[in-house]
Amino acid sequence: MSKASARIAIARIGAAHGIRGEVRIKPYGDDPLALADYGPLSTKDGSKSFEILGLRPQKSVVIARLKGVNDRNAAEALNGVELYVARDALPEPEEEDEFYHADLIGLAAVDTGGAELGTIATVPNFGAGDLLEIAPKGGRSFYVPFTREFVPTVDIASGRVVVALPDGYLSESDEDRA
Repeated sequence: MSKASARIAIARIGAAHGIRGEVRIKPYGDDPLALADYGPLSTKDGSKSFEILGLRPQKSVVIARLKGVNDRNAAEALNGVELYVARDALPEPEEEDEFYHADLIGLAAVDTGGAELGTIATVPNFGAGDLLEIAPKGGRSFYVPFTREFVPTVDIASGRVVVALPDGYLSESDEDRA
């Protein structure tokens, strides 16, 4: 599957809201109301599609009316469903230093000398900023902060990122070996 045809998770349906079939949706992006701009959203496998008929913000979620979901029981049945959109339906990032996680996953990671470190496996954020999980061909994966200091070059077109590791960053201490 090419990056352009990849499916990107953009939200998760939560609890039902009221008795008329509305649902709470937790969007993953910066603009919660943009969910309505992408056209029909679907499940990861594409087996179910959801058309947003109405959307309004409420605290950290949006309240949505979905086509064909007309009562609380139907809304409750959707709790936990993740909503996806085709990658090519998303706008290109506006800023030079903005990237979709899906565009980063699978890129080769090389050090500043060009030596291969591995590939980007995930882009987690445990609360202190995005990290790149780099999985080498052999051995354990490791994390680097996704900052300009650690990752000075991101070249999506050539399929690689350059990682500037401080001296000793990957060496194990005596405590780690015990």
